Amino acid sequence: MNITVNEELLAYIDPLTPEENEALERSLLAEGCRDALVLWGDMLVDGHNRHRICTQHGIPFNTVQNTRFKSLDDVHLWMIDQHLGRRSVSDFQRGVLALRKKDILTARVQPAPGEPSASVAEAAPGEAKPEPVPTRDAIAKSARISNNTINQIEKIQKSAAPELVAAVKSGTISINAAATVASLPFDAQVAAVAGGKKELQQAARQVRESKAVARTEPESPEGVIARLRQTITELSAENAALKARLAGLNS
Repeated sequence: MNITVNEELLAYIDPLTPEENEALERSLLAEGCRDALVLWGDMLVDGHNRHRICTQHGIPFNTVQNTRFKSLDDVHLWMIDQHLGRRSVSDFQRGVLALRKKDILTARVQPAPGEPSASVAEAAPGEAKPEPVPTRDAIAKSARISNNTINQIEKIQKSAAPELVAAVKSGTISINAAATVASLPFDAQVAAVAGGKKELQQAARQVRESKAVARTEPESPEGVIARLRQTITELSAENAALKARLAGLNS
């Protein structure tokens, strides 16, 4: 059977930890693959890890076709809903998936030039109406997190260095702290991540303290101190980043 693994769909799935992979491998070797893999045509939609392990060990598996999909967006939305319902998915990843669903649904109702919006256009006979774009509250509810956490995840997506995003995914830093550190320049973020959990916590604390003082009157002595502290924090982080780069060049 020819099964195609789509890299775009694979990106929706966080890699298993070594422990999770070992547990799944033991289960499949002992009990076989009890759940069918979901396909759309020859494209694998659900069961990527099981497919990889079964193929590696020659373990038989069954497949089932989902005939409701009409486009790749339908596949994306189905996969997102599947992962949002799983307890093993982290708060950060659920937030990312919920925001991705919102983007897909928003794009669907954007009208083409000269055409009415899909949200107001009459649906063709027998054709389901487009799913409405979720509100901010609905996004947070589907991800089982607060509105504030959704805002923080959006900030991380827009401003965080890849290294900082990886630290959030691994649990090295909380979503709250990562959103705070994401306000620093990229080099400062990378340096903080390289310093480990304590360095990240310290960077987040320094940014919060600087912002707290900066909320005072701009012309007050406290305002001047806040700006100086912020500058010192950023320069120190950039200096640490430069030292780390030099150390890497000399190693």
